[in-house]
Amino acid sequence: MRHGKRFNHLSRTSAHRKAMLANMASSLIIHKRIKTTVAKAKALRTYIEPLITKSKTDSTHSRRVVFSYLNDKDAVTELFREISVKVADRPGGYTRIIKIGARMGDNAEMALIELVDYNENLLDAKAKGPKKTRRRRGGKKQEEGVDVAEQAVETAEESVEDATEEEKPADAKAMADKPASAEAMADDEEPKAEEVKEEPKAEKAEEVKIEEVKEEPEAEKAEEVKIEEVKEEPEAEEKPASDEAPEDEEKKDKKE
Repeated sequence: MRHGKRFNHLSRTSAHRKAMLANMASSLIIHKRIKTTVAKAKALRTYIEPLITKSKTDSTHSRRVVFSYLNDKDAVTELFREISVKVADRPGGYTRIIKIGARMGDNAEMALIELVDYNENLLDAKAKGPKKTRRRRGGKKQEEGVDVAEQAVETAEESVEDATEEEKPADAKAMADKPASAEAMADDEEPKAEEVKEEPKAEKAEEVKIEEVKEEPEAEKAEEVKIEEVKEEPEAEEKPASDEAPEDEEKKDKKE
């Protein structure tokens, strides 16, 4: 009969159960997290947490006591050198059990058991601090809180009104500046239009110059023709001189 035996036997004998828990405790100390069933995780938590508390006093006696439960020198060394330093300020609750659902096959509930001080993600979340919540309690305190809230609302409304009054002159200045800017833009556009109109005149002047340049070669040709006529005239004058020369020679022959 199991009268008064409140711990879980895990369907094992005493020797088998102690050996299994010692092996699981050594694995948890070395790896900092293991996966097992929920029943075994709960049994392991009651087995290992007293050993972690014992490791806070680093003495030969406490080392021998822990070794008698773990039967693993490496696990004892890891526990007294590193884990005991990290959990020195924690007054119990060194492990955390996280349920992860049922196992395929026998549908046993599975869980992760880990050392609390080695889960960096949760430690970072706690370092940021919890979210602040506002609660109202008591009659007088509640009335005072309501008065403070009303004052805050009034001050907020006044600040909004002041801001709107400041914005109105600014808007008026902006509207006054807009026509001036529009006129300036119109003035800038008018000279541009004049420049665009003047460009065709410049093109016409260039065309006239090109025509004059084209006409100059015709004048040169006319001058060349005149020069050629002048050259031909001396030749015509020289021909009579050539005719007189034979007549003079004939007269000389007759005299002789």
